[in-house]
Amino acid sequence: MVWSALNPATTMATNTLAKAGAEPSWLIDLLASDLTQVEQRIAEVLTSREPRLTEIADYLINAGGKRVRPAVALLMFRACGGNQITDMVDLSVSLELIHTATLLHDDIIDSNDVRRGKDAAPLRFGISDTLVTGDFLFCRAFEVCGRFEPKIVAWAAQACVQLTEGEILQGRYRRNLEADEEVYIEIIARKTASLFSAGTRIGAYLAGVSDAMVERMNQCGRDIGIAFQMIDDVLDIEGDASNIGKRVGTDLLDGNPSLPIVRGLDIPEVRRAFVAESCSVEEAEQARIAICQAGIPASVREDANAHAKRAGEVLADLPVSEFRDALERLVAGLVDREL
Repeated sequence: MVWSALNPATTMATNTLAKAGAEPSWLIDLLASDLTQVEQRIAEVLTSREPRLTEIADYLINAGGKRVRPAVALLMFRACGGNQITDMVDLSVSLELIHTATLLHDDIIDSNDVRRGKDAAPLRFGISDTLVTGDFLFCRAFEVCGRFEPKIVAWAAQACVQLTEGEILQGRYRRNLEADEEVYIEIIARKTASLFSAGTRIGAYLAGVSDAMVERMNQCGRDIGIAFQMIDDVLDIEGDASNIGKRVGTDLLDGNPSLPIVRGLDIPEVRRAFVAESCSVEEAEQARIAICQAGIPASVREDANAHAKRAGEVLADLPVSEFRDALERLVAGLVDREL
């Protein structure tokens, strides 16, 4: 297949799979068509009577996001036997819009300068317009999924509630030495895993599996989301800024209790950087190096692999299919990221 001959939406879908740790050569025929529909639907719903909203939303949502949440949800739907993709595309779009809205708000809260290798939206467009655009995306998300039965809308709404609760919980433990691993898991279960679990839960439900299996897949999504975030936190410590699209050491600078930091709080450099009201770049760098030298990133990767393995054990309950195999390989790719 000649990738340059693909239309823009399909090309973005292909790039999405590559960045997510998947290999286009084996996954493209399975999912590119579905993700192309997701991209086309996103383009439709980003349109606003106020061009400024469309401009800001498009700036972030088409800045190279991995579309991991839609990919996982769509593969779950297919692996559970789903065929009619239209509804699942809309639900995947809703989840991606919600995710993007939270990124816009996060960049305001954390005063981020860079997102996906570009100036963060608040820096480029201002805080007020970025905040309103995040609200716009939340509204569009529920406009898209509002046509579904109350149970599905409630699951999407619950994910949003968990996101907001997770943000407040994280704020409570920012620069707080009482942060421990239990607190960390609770934060990422709400902030990150909630959308993954909503996607796998809804995907399984729309595919028509039993209620018990729906809840099993909900748990599977939670483990995928936790593993994904753990690796993101590792990359914030030992990643390459030019590849991950943002500065490394962000959690240290912002005082966020990521797992590598929590595990390194007995190290003087880490403790000092974490509690500093205004952590300098130099202090953050010293702490980051100390975390790496202590071998902490490797231990976090082990935990991420454990959650990925747990997700794989749940997926083994599904019938053997190319979609189940692809989802297993996608999850493995997410955990093996080295960027």
